[in-house]
Amino acid sequence: MRIKICVLLLMGFTATIVAGRTPEKSPTLGVTKTVFGKTHDGREAHLFTLSNKSGMEVVISDFGGNVVSIKVPDRNGKMGDVILGYDTVGGYETGTSYIGATVGRYANRIGGAKFSLDGKEFTLPKNDGPNHLHGVFNKVFWDAKPGPGKSGPSLHLHYLSKDGEEGYPGNLSVDVTFTLTNSNELKMEYSATTDKKTVVNLTNHCYFNLAGSGNILENKLTLHAERFTPVDATLIPTGELRSVAGTPFDFRESTAVGARIEQDNEQLKLGHGYDHNWVLDPGITKTPGLAASLYDPSSGRTLEVWTTEPGIQIYTGNFLDGTIHGKGGQVYERRSAICLETQHFPDSPNYPDFPSTTLVPGKTFHSVTIYKFSARK
Repeated sequence: MRIKICVLLLMGFTATIVAGRTPEKSPTLGVTKTVFGKTHDGREAHLFTLSNKSGMEVVISDFGGNVVSIKVPDRNGKMGDVILGYDTVGGYETGTSYIGATVGRYANRIGGAKFSLDGKEFTLPKNDGPNHLHGVFNKVFWDAKPGPGKSGPSLHLHYLSKDGEEGYPGNLSVDVTFTLTNSNELKMEYSATTDKKTVVNLTNHCYFNLAGSGNILENKLTLHAERFTPVDATLIPTGELRSVAGTPFDFRESTAVGARIEQDNEQLKLGHGYDHNWVLDPGITKTPGLAASLYDPSSGRTLEVWTTEPGIQIYTGNFLDGTIHGKGGQVYERRSAICLETQHFPDSPNYPDFPSTTLVPGKTFHSVTIYKFSARK
């Protein structure tokens, strides 16, 4: 038994040694597993806390692959939680805003909730007006395996989305690995394989508030994108790749999120603010490139988003309306958070000119996104 415990500690994570005992937070660096609660069908959900040498902590649940908490220091070294979330697993089970979610099979919207492959049409649930949005990966249990990782403590999640789930073809085997580095980076690596031709688009849906409370309108946003995909009245891309020059969508230089959000602009009216995909300048890359930066002047916290994906959806919490009560009873009001969802473009299966989201047997979908945190003095 002593040998087994030593091996676990050397590997950098803790585990439940005695059946029925919930481990306390480990003084060693790594991953700690605790009970989160039970879902309506009686299944037990767990939380996995990743900790690094800087004191940063990331908490992830095996229910939905939901990121529950990210704690990082401000300019004075004070730790604070910078994402929205719930205190109980029930909040994630019944919530409809994809807070903290691992999203799939298809991140963002598919127009008319249908697409075709090789002349065969596939119909999906209409869960966003006439469209299909995101999918159910945030409502299922993932097989979770903690470990030391190559560059820090990690959590590997696996889920098999069976052929026909939500109408999608193919048994899709999905793996997501979260790694917390000692440079205060949360790295998310996605991969998927299928036994039938299908479509896939995976992302994370954290709602960020770098100050920990209030709205995000004074946050300074930079996007490395010269174009965006304008949308129609149901927020489906029109197919155009429009220049951001001279529009409220130009964040090539650091600009306050709220500086132009209320301008008399058709696209802002359709999205009730920003709820659009930006076309990242490098496109699809083999190694992560800098896509976006977010800076909160009040706390000094900065978030950089690095990705291999060709697009990023910016959503400014336009549909948060004060009805969601999150951690500690905090009320989530409109524009109290911002999402930075790295992705392929919305409705790509219906736009052959967009980067393809088609996955065929024998090939592997793979993408990497990194959230890198720091603080300015």
